Amino acid sequence: MAEKKKSPVEKIALQCTECKRKNYTTEKNRRNSPNKLELMKYCPFERKHTLHRETKVK
Repeated sequence: MAEKKKSPVEKIALQCTECKRKNYTTEKNRRNSPNKLELMKYCPFERKHTLHRETKVK
């Protein structure tokens, strides 16, 4: 089977720093933003806006 080239765009999950649950999934371009993504997003389990960090999608 032919090898698949690695795309610069990868799928990531955003994990809440307080409840440790993965609430969101998104895509990011590795060339444009090589660092870990951190966003303030709404956590439905905490019922408030919390910091969400990038993790791998399983």
